Amino acid sequence: MAEQRLLFVCLGNICRSPAAEGVFLHLIAQAGLEDRFVVDSAGTGGWHVGNPADRRMRAAAERRGIHLPSRARQIELADFSSFDRILTMDDDNLQAVRALAAELGSRPGLALVEPMTSHCRRFGDQEVPDPYYGGEQGFEHVLDLLEDACSGLLETLTRD
Repeated sequence: MAEQRLLFVCLGNICRSPAAEGVFLHLIAQAGLEDRFVVDSAGTGGWHVGNPADRRMRAAAERRGIHLPSRARQIELADFSSFDRILTMDDDNLQAVRALAAELGSRPGLALVEPMTSHCRRFGDQEVPDPYYGGEQGFEHVLDLLEDACSGLLETLTRD
């Protein structure tokens, strides 16, 4: 089976999208599927470029045995042809990514852009909330949502 390329996107690429990347990497490692996926994350904004994930998100993920290896970067036009799927964390991210994609027009071979929560099986949340300004429980809830969504996504991508 051909390798599948996934890009997770949030606002600054220091909380939600690096967590989604880490959770998905964790799941594919557990399943022995690392050779079938290329996984990355990016932000719609460039404020944190080069920084590791937020220390609170890294700590929450580490408590679950999940490593967050990424460094923040901003999404770019080339990502739409480099990735198969771009998964956004909230409606603002979705609109920003779709607006960027519109610059490329509608040509074949561009990534499918979709909300991360569309792959949730247990939670009914419409968005993955930004935990940046909240307390520890916000980071835990984000990880709960992302474990659910990433599991559903992996199930969808390996079903065939």
